[in-house]
Amino acid sequence: MNLPRKSPCYAVIFTSTLADQNQGYDTMADRMQELAAQQPGYLGVESVRSPDGTGITISYWEDLSAIKAWKQNPEHLTAQELGKNQWYQNYSVEIARIESGYQFEQP
Repeated sequence: MNLPRKSPCYAVIFTSTLADQNQGYDTMADRMQELAAQQPGYLGVESVRSPDGTGITISYWEDLSAIKAWKQNPEHLTAQELGKNQWYQNYSVEIARIESGYQFEQP
């Protein structure tokens, strides 16, 4: 786990439940992480998914304009539509401002 190095910053918290039929999802998810990393203002991502299909992905951004630009990326728009029409039973998106953070690691 790596916290973003710059504060304040923003986190986009994407929580979802996969549908039973989700062929092609993993390939698209990998592509979206690769594409997001190329966007101006991108700071990082953390993602987990449980065996029942529930997942949480948190992406970190420098500012709200970077988040807006990512949301409007043409390839990301295609992925959003596929998610709504094929891959997700449900999802939610929350945006939070991170004022500061810290971490601990065992030596």
